Amino acid sequence: MSLTDILSPSDIAAALRDCQAPDSFSPKKFFQISGMSKKSSSQLKEIFRILDNDQSGFIEEDELKYFLQRFECGARVLTSSETKTFLAAADHDGDGKIGAEGINLFIYR
Repeated sequence: MSLTDILSPSDIAAALRDCQAPDSFSPKKFFQISGMSKKSSSQLKEIFRILDNDQSGFIEEDELKYFLQRFECGARVLTSSETKTFLAAADHDGDGKIGAEGINLFIYR
């Protein structure tokens, strides 16, 4: 399964266009534009599984900086500031990584 099986390719493209400039990435806005904020919990878990590059069950900071590239291989890398802000917002237990439940809570918050 790929992200385009769950999310519209045109919505993904629009979300990526919105945050092309460095330090313009807003997770909330990206989730809204891409359509992720309208998906069910089970669909979000599948998206999370796809985004979890090493299949560890968590998205760590090293994986998070390549978040946009998981949607499109030519997308930019998140800046250090964007990565840290995103991680801090979605890491609900402070362990330095995001679990599937953490991303669900963050999207619906």
